[in-house]
Amino acid sequence: MSLTADRLAPAGLSSVSAARATGVVAARLETRIVSGAEWDQAISDFDAVCQEQMHTFAAARWPSVEQEPMLFLQNGEMVGGALVMLQGLPLNLGKIAVAKWAPMLRDVSRVDAAAIQAGMVEAMIADYADRRGYMLSVLPRASITDTNHDYEQLIARGFKKGSVLGFPNRYIVNLRLSDEEQRKSFSQTWRRQLNKSEKAGLTFEHVPAEAVGDFDVLYNAMTDRKQFTDHSAYETVPALMGIQVAALRPEVFYVRHEGVLVGGALIFKAGDRAVYLYGATNDQALPLRAGYFMHWHIIRWLRDNTRATWYDLGGTDGFQGLHQFKTGMVGTRGVIQPVPPVANYGSKPLAYLVGTGAFWARDTYHRLRRAIDGLVNPKKRPTQARPGEASE
Repeated sequence: MSLTADRLAPAGLSSVSAARATGVVAARLETRIVSGAEWDQAISDFDAVCQEQMHTFAAARWPSVEQEPMLFLQNGEMVGGALVMLQGLPLNLGKIAVAKWAPMLRDVSRVDAAAIQAGMVEAMIADYADRRGYMLSVLPRASITDTNHDYEQLIARGFKKGSVLGFPNRYIVNLRLSDEEQRKSFSQTWRRQLNKSEKAGLTFEHVPAEAVGDFDVLYNAMTDRKQFTDHSAYETVPALMGIQVAALRPEVFYVRHEGVLVGGALIFKAGDRAVYLYGATNDQALPLRAGYFMHWHIIRWLRDNTRATWYDLGGTDGFQGLHQFKTGMVGTRGVIQPVPPVANYGSKPLAYLVGTGAFWARDTYHRLRRAIDGLVNPKKRPTQARPGEASE
């Protein structure tokens, strides 16, 4: 499908008017829907790639939702993509087209990145909102800067504010620092705990994907011990660890004490932003301060073995202990920025009305579910809070 700038603008709004509204002239792009396998291979070298945009993850996480992997090309060159999920509405009232942490740029450093971003959004509007009559729902990822330009561009383009996460802040570590600079960036308390962990006789291991079984045992034992309802996407781990695209396969890290496994983590390392997916510890880990030791060595491994600039620790789900731990690790050289609200767009009033009503019902359900979990287990903390929270 080929979409010019004029065709990208919805009915009644020329490309000139769209540019005036957003302050950016949208690039002229072509779009192509591809298979899931082709999609995962294509996005493996994207700067903005993330787990939620992988077909392997989405198919395992939401098996009943239709996936449409859409690539964007400029003069035959692949410049971006968006894995769009098509969610049917009750009573056959239509569908919602959902893009989480998308559209993604292949190269975030190119001088025309804003124009490419705008062009991808226009192409999605033209296809899903104008041609098919769906409500289009886009959730950009947290920005590294104080202003989330992707979200602001969506609002300027006519998208409306939608659902907001209860605890939207994301804690993001700067990976491009020397050991000395990184330790200096940590808070005094975090640095002191790290120093103690280094005297506890701990060892750090980066292990092959085949060794993930030990992590699974550790994770399941931890969830059983803490007795809380797990709302994460942990059921997708087998599919993720078995993916044939090595760049997208999570890395496995272990911490041992006297040969005994006391902690572990699964880390997404593709693109310009590595992500802490899952962590697990046993009862020995806390007095040994194994979490400090593990994250310190993960930071150093990511710096030395990937092209990632940032390490996203996820959120906190409102737990003050997680906030203090992650704030101390982010330190003075990292950033704490919120995931913006969902941005919704409908060319047709009925599609927008029905779509926002469906989101309201979903959000209400999840609030009630978490409230019930809080009443049942008021003192239990999550295994961890991660960016995928927004995927519920």
